[in-house]
Order: sequence, then structure tokens, then C-alpha cells
Amino acid sequence: MKKVNKIFMVFTILAVLAIAGCSGNKSTANKSKEKEDTSGGTLIYGRATDTVTLDPHNLIDAESSRISKNIFETLIDYKKDGTEVVPKLAKEWTVSDDGKVWTFKLQENVKFHDGTDFNAEAVVYNFQRMMDDSHPQHKGDFSIFNRTFKGVIQEVKALDEHTVEFTLTAPNATFLPNLGITTFGIISPAALKEYGDNIKDHPVGTGPFKFVEWKPNDSVTLEKNDKYRVAGLPKLDKLMFKVIPDNSSRLTALKNGEIDLMDGINQSDLSSIEKNDSLQIFKRPAGSLGYLTFNLAKPPFDNVKVRQAINYAINKKGIIDTFYGPVAKPAKNMLPPFIWGYNDDVKGYEYNPEKAKALLAEAGFAGGFETEFSIMSTDRSYFPQPTKVAEAIKSDLAKVGITVKIVNYEWATYLSKLVKGEYAFAGIGRISENGDPDNFLFTMLSSESVQNRSAYKNEKVDQLLRTAQTTIDKEERTKLYKEVQELVYEDAPTIPLAYVETPLAGAAYVKGYVPHAIGYESLAEVYIEK
Repeated sequence: MKKVNKIFMVFTILAVLAIAGCSGNKSTANKSKEKEDTSGGTLIYGRATDTVTLDPHNLIDAESSRISKNIFETLIDYKKDGTEVVPKLAKEWTVSDDGKVWTFKLQENVKFHDGTDFNAEAVVYNFQRMMDDSHPQHKGDFSIFNRTFKGVIQEVKALDEHTVEFTLTAPNATFLPNLGITTFGIISPAALKEYGDNIKDHPVGTGPFKFVEWKPNDSVTLEKNDKYRVAGLPKLDKLMFKVIPDNSSRLTALKNGEIDLMDGINQSDLSSIEKNDSLQIFKRPAGSLGYLTFNLAKPPFDNVKVRQAINYAINKKGIIDTFYGPVAKPAKNMLPPFIWGYNDDVKGYEYNPEKAKALLAEAGFAGGFETEFSIMSTDRSYFPQPTKVAEAIKSDLAKVGITVKIVNYEWATYLSKLVKGEYAFAGIGRISENGDPDNFLFTMLSSESVQNRSAYKNEKVDQLLRTAQTTIDKEERTKLYKEVQELVYEDAPTIPLAYVETPLAGAAYVKGYVPHAIGYESLAEVYIEK
């Protein structure tokens, strides 16, 4: 057996990304602001949209993950300023020589928020819930489990109170980093049995904060876990995640002291924030991708020349300069450049309306056609000012004869529409969950993935992606992923729009906050300077 403790050394598959976590701190304290809480204090995080579910096993969005990350813990985690694998609820692990059996030694004396014990049986219960259709708590889609571990994990069993063993069907290069995805947070089995389907409203984990209240479309409130296993953490007494849909209104709330930290900044406001000594800017590493997706099940998007034409018709640079600003760069692959395996040799589609018209004519649409473009109603980090971006896309397509009707939906409804394939052409994005290329390319492009929004299927691409998952050598995996990107460029099932380094703003007295590349983070080490 090979031992792996604190860093993942067995497969050498995960790049150690020492990403800068934040920048722009300009003030030691906001002397004029008095906080009511004089102990750990309360931090209010302003965001554009609400959580969809508090059941981690069934979440598919960043806003739900943002909450779950602070309530639940996974067996492994990632460094707070990168994606290197580190221990969490598992303190160490070993893997068999054939790469198929992983054995995890668990942290001891850990309690769930309801006072019950965290142990190996709890881990087994959680994974069986996702794996076994006959499990009494097998309620939901378990989309991320099905994408990452279905057919990969053969068995999970407890060897003793603090040792759990995973047997895989074959060696898998993505198994360990995938274990850190927030959806694999361990829920109290007692809570699962008590609340059943309603666990989505009654989350009980082992994390630094405990659930207090969820007011839909308004706020989620958490409080300090006084019995958290890490001494001195969390530093805050309370967390509130407050929904303020409009970016400008959210910034006004920050300036007025109504919230302490916020995401979703209009690029036109960056300069004023930088000049305000009472505020600071944080930067989330560019692990996100904003993209447009065609529904290949709906004509005319089943025609590759139509898809290529629209790629040529959209002025990415113009959209980025106008709505994203300096925090974004035009995208050409369905993988951000900061993740290993990126293929810079792919040339991408330049802005060329005349070429777009020629391709439409070749496809039999010389006179253009009518379609709908679906978009979320509130800002996302990878899609700022979504309605205005949609209007710019509409304008670009009108120049090549395509008439677009824009349809908007609030976030939860929008996700549901995408999952069900109830759209023709849409804007969406992805944020890195673990820093591995598989997390982008398999997730968005494999016909086996439930998060393949375009319904894209290319047998060669599927084969390459599956081979990469079971290939140990990182150089070989890189070659496979580069070939995938070349094939996808030709098939054009999507339009990669922008790679985004997301800015966030906070009051100057907020300390210890390090935005993570996966799009959300534990706030256990954040504190308010008095």
C-alpha cells in the first residue's frame, strides 16, 4: 500500500496551483463603523441570487455550494489559496498498488451539529444514499455524484469506527480530487432519517457554522459551531447571506454598512471602489468560464455550420470590453487557461460576420432564422449584466440575419429549464470545482454527463474523456485533453465567451478572507477587525 498524507502523490494528476487569493487591501480598519457584535461579530455577505437547496448531495449551483461549504465538510479539501488536495474529515489515506482500493483514516472526536458522532458508518451511509437506489434516503437527482462517481465506486465500507474503505471498479485519476467537491459533504445520518425529503431545509453537518434560518429570496443565516473540532475557529459568531439582486444596490448597501462583503461588481464601479479607503477589493482566481450553449436536439442547432456561423457572428471582445472589463479575457476553449491541459494551439473563432453569413448560406439559411435566447435574470460572476450581454448578442446576430427573442428567468427556474433542455440557445457558465481538466471537459462535453447542457455527443470525444479518467500519467492525460479541445472546436456545440477573474468587494475591517478558485469558500477564518 502507498501512503498519501496531506498531499496527493499517488497519481501525480493534480497540478499544484499557487493562486493568489486576494489583492487590494488598503485599510487596517474602518474607524467610523461600529459593529454591534463585540465578540466574534456578524458578517453579512451580499449576493445576487438565492440558494436552491441546502441538501449538498443534490446541489448543482454555486449559491447552494456557498452555504454548504460552511455547514458541511468533505473527506478531503483544497488548499485555501490553490487546488492542492489536503486532509479534512479524513486525516490521511492510502491506496493499493493497483489503484483500486482507497483507505481513509478519519478525524476522531468529531460531532455533527445535532450532537451525534461522525464516524466511518456515517460516511458509508452518505455514499450509499447517493449510490443505492433502494436506500431509504435516496431522494433527488444526485447529479454531481452520477457525473463523477457512478460506475466508479464499487463499494464503500467501514473497517472500524474511524476507517473507511472505497473500492473502485478501476483506477481513476479523478477520484481523490473529486472527493473534495462540496456536494460530497457528510450529512448527519440521524438528520437524514429524521427529515427525509426535507433535509434540504434542515442541513446538519460537522462544519464551522450551524444552520439557523432560511428566508427564501431574502437570506440564509448561520451561527458559530461552538464545538467545532478546530480550536479557535470559526472566528465569527454569525453569518448571513443576503440576497440583493441588483449589483449597484448591493454596492450601495456595502457603502452604507448594511452588508460587509459582496460579489457581483459592475466593471464600471471598480475604479471608485479602489479609491474608497473604507472598502477593499478581493480577486477570485480565473477559474470560471462564461459560455453560450446550443441545444443540439433542436433545429437548426443540430447543423454544425449554423453553430460555427454563430461563433463567427458574436463579437466577444466587444462584449467583454463593455460588460466585463479588465477582469475577463475572450475564451476559445471550454477550459480556463489556469487549469493544466489547456490547448493554446486551438485558434478559436474570430469575429467575422461575413464568414458567418457564408456559413449560414451553406447550411440553407441564407435568409437567416428566428430563435430564442434564454438567460438568467440576475448577475453571475461569469455573466455580469446578463440581460445587457444578451442584448449585445441579439444585436450581433441581427447583423447576419438571425432574429433573436430574449427570455429571462430567475435563477432557480433558469437552472431547471437548462436541466430539462427547455431552451434553444442559452448563456451559462462554469466554475472550477477542483482544478482538474475533467471537471470542465467531461462535465460539459461528455454525452454521459448530466451537466452536458448542449446534448452534445461525439463518440471520439467520449472515448478520449473516459480514457483520460483512467490514465495515470499526467502527460498522457494532457495529450488526451488537448485532442478533445481540438475536436470540440470543430464541432462547436458551445461558444466559449469569457475567462473571468472575479472581483469582490468588502469593508476594510473584513480580514482573513481569501476567495477560492472553485467559486466559494469556508469563512471560518474570516474576522472583523475591531
